[in-house]
Amino acid sequence: MVRTACDACHRRKVRCSGGQPCANCSQATLTCTYHAVPQKKGPKGSRAKVISELRETQRQTNRHKIRSYSPDSSFDFNTSPLSPMRRRNPDVLSQQMIDGCIEFFFRHMYPTMPILHKGRLQEKVAREIDQSIEAYCLITSICAFMMIQPRMSLPGRPVGVRTNSDDLVSGKFTTASSLLEEVLRLRKAIDYIENPTLESVQTSLFLFACYFGLDKHNKAWYHLREATTLAQIVGMQDEPSYLSTDPVESIMKRRLYWLLFITERAYALQRHHPLTLHATIELPNPDEVPGDRQIINGFLHMINLFRPFDDTFIGLWNKARNDCSTAWLAQLQQQLSDALPPKLNSTETQAADIVTSQQWLRTMVWQLSITNGYLSSTSADSSMTFKYPIEIAKHLMADVRGLPQQALEVHGIGLIEKLFDVACTVTDVIACVPLDSSIFEIGPLEYLNQFLSLISNLRGGGSRFLPLLRAKISENLPSMATPVPKAVMPIKDEYVDEIASPLSTKPAPLVHPSPLVIRTATASLSDPSLVFSDISPGGSNASTPLGTPTVAAAIPHSMPRIQFDGRYG
Repeated sequence: MVRTACDACHRRKVRCSGGQPCANCSQATLTCTYHAVPQKKGPKGSRAKVISELRETQRQTNRHKIRSYSPDSSFDFNTSPLSPMRRRNPDVLSQQMIDGCIEFFFRHMYPTMPILHKGRLQEKVAREIDQSIEAYCLITSICAFMMIQPRMSLPGRPVGVRTNSDDLVSGKFTTASSLLEEVLRLRKAIDYIENPTLESVQTSLFLFACYFGLDKHNKAWYHLREATTLAQIVGMQDEPSYLSTDPVESIMKRRLYWLLFITERAYALQRHHPLTLHATIELPNPDEVPGDRQIINGFLHMINLFRPFDDTFIGLWNKARNDCSTAWLAQLQQQLSDALPPKLNSTETQAADIVTSQQWLRTMVWQLSITNGYLSSTSADSSMTFKYPIEIAKHLMADVRGLPQQALEVHGIGLIEKLFDVACTVTDVIACVPLDSSIFEIGPLEYLNQFLSLISNLRGGGSRFLPLLRAKISENLPSMATPVPKAVMPIKDEYVDEIASPLSTKPAPLVHPSPLVIRTATASLSDPSLVFSDISPGGSNASTPLGTPTVAAAIPHSMPRIQFDGRYG
């Protein structure tokens, strides 16, 4: 049998002992391998030179392996050249896209997400985007989020030019997906989990927002949980952590914590998830940033609305506990009423989110009340009666009618889902509860027609939610005609953009109190002394319903319609 020389001995043209390692490699401190295919012999060269070349090649290979797998191999832009993993792709994120997305964010999204400083962000674009992966990932995630917004146009598309709706939506979602892939690819090159920064938390939040808009809720929940976990690692839940940082960074960090606080509670209610963040730090100061007073006042309204939805409520919602009572639920409704002033000091964009979410949460608390058996036909508190969703519909329609369509549409699918959820509850009540139309200013069926009109006119509503609402009405109210909705408010759009994810044609399943539960609860209303707990098939242990996502709280039916200061701060 012919003995095969190792790769190093073959390269050096010396006799190999055939061991592993062989004698020559051991003496020369070389790695002994047998990968090369034997070739014809050639002229001998300088063996010392060959040994040096072999050592240098192996040293470079080992250095690359160490950098690739070392736990301390965070991104170092001083090392050149950059590996393919760490190089950003200029074809994915152009300067034109960056400029357009930043402008759109601060014009339309900043009032509801006041967590970025425009000057600091523009400085990152100018100085850090090619020097810091953290900065690049943050900017890219912002652009991805802007691409799924209803009114955001594709970069390079002329303003005022009509484009086929399907092509436009497909192009935007394709762009958003490419940007998300870029963020996730480059994030692998840095150890942002062990050494998180404010940018790390912001990026994870924007990734959540993207996947929520794309209806990919497993990924959305993962990145929201990642954002709240990174926030806790950074120490954002501790007030002292805000004393030693740059003043502007401290302001944005505090706002980010409270936005995560709101977002986590909203999403926990939608998806039956637990909470991790609590009200452990001071609230944002409206006067810290010139020009932001009105925006932060609106932000504070949202925080106050979400405070009551703590571990106790989430436990009841998730059926982890069952110790609520009529008095507690009525008190919660009152807390929600007291959380907002008669006149909102907020922008129109914020007002749309506040008033819509407010009525949605009133509906959610009502759902918890009926499934636990605490409603009565004779209650002096209207929020504890069977017909309360009709009152909710009345106030919701009155509040949104005074808002421009753009203020509603900027919130995307999340706001439409809340409208849809309230409309479905109203449908069940009309179908199951005996109602005297004479006691209402407008008949209950007219409120449903208004919901149909509003949802059909909002981008994403007509293609995604309107068919579901029509089906719901047809199933429960077969005698009700559902004509083609008329516009509730004029549409003044530069282009048609029906945002409906190509990945999903329907929203996440919504579980309202079963019509059977409502019918059973109201079957014996001829005896006004009965309350729901007397006739509920589940009594106080009836299953808790699943609500819809997002933000806000309540206003009593006796309170005058909420007003707001429409000026932008």
